[in-house]
Amino acid sequence: MTDQPKEGRTGGSAAGSGAAGAPGAAVAERPVKPAFLPSDIDPTVFDEGFLRQLERLLLIMKRPVRGGLKGGRRSVKRGQSVEFADFRDYSLGDDLRLLDWNVLARLEKLFIKLYVEEEDVTIHFLLDASASMAAGSPPKLLFAKRAAAALGYIGLASEDRVAVTALATRAGRRHVALRGSGRVFRLLSALSAIDTADGPTDLVASVRHAAAQLSGRGVIVLLSDLLDPAADKVIRELAATGSELIVLHVLSPDELNPSIEGDVRLVDVETGDGLDVTVDLATLDDYKARLAAWQEAFADLAARRGATYVPISTDLPLAELIFAELRRRRVVG
Repeated sequence: MTDQPKEGRTGGSAAGSGAAGAPGAAVAERPVKPAFLPSDIDPTVFDEGFLRQLERLLLIMKRPVRGGLKGGRRSVKRGQSVEFADFRDYSLGDDLRLLDWNVLARLEKLFIKLYVEEEDVTIHFLLDASASMAAGSPPKLLFAKRAAAALGYIGLASEDRVAVTALATRAGRRHVALRGSGRVFRLLSALSAIDTADGPTDLVASVRHAAAQLSGRGVIVLLSDLLDPAADKVIRELAATGSELIVLHVLSPDELNPSIEGDVRLVDVETGDGLDVTVDLATLDDYKARLAAWQEAFADLAARRGATYVPISTDLPLAELIFAELRRRRVVG
């Protein structure tokens, strides 16, 4: 692990601007935030056009899954859909509507058409809400919530189930799984309600509790700064659930490329412990080397466990994250 910059809580907000004019004059209209959007979901991003673009995407899964409801995923089971899969001999009691009458006419044998069964999966978003996620501008947790909102909408539009858990307390807080694009408002509301914890958190215990609530195999999306000393254990335990794991490693520009120098005091936002250090160019070079090695260790661990690791800076525009970075890494497509 590398020495990490410890920052105090920060926050930010954005407001639109507009201009008024005399009657009959051209008026620059102030952007109006749709009523359903929580205050921390940027209305300039989550507009109608952005949602339509998200609807064209699907979270890519590396292997077939079994779900509990009909959905938009190819399953290993046979079922009824528009996509033909195979034939089998007719058995007494089979649905006569599935008989291949052309084969019967040619071969005088009864065969049943088999089709690919399309089933849903649960996409489970685990958001690290420890105190360190309040750092940055925008705060890392806010960035994580916006990313989860976009990816969650992709899941809802694909008829997958979407669940959200805040990793802040030992038990975490899980919201009921949602299904269907009409539930996007409830998804946004659930994400908006998540706030960072005060004081230390036990990320491993929260993850274990969340993993115990999973039913069947699906997709787990972990959004975290991974500053917990046991973050590697978190990845191993989530990968062991059998679900496909996507780790979005969220860090702020100040953490990736700090510009501090001179005598400074670094404060751990969870414990309040402080450390007086003198920062010079050599210190920064050493920090960046340790940071790169730290991220590389997570990437190697994820690869060994069959997971996908994506390092992200909070200054990356959301559209670029979804339509460029995550597409390039075959998370969505």
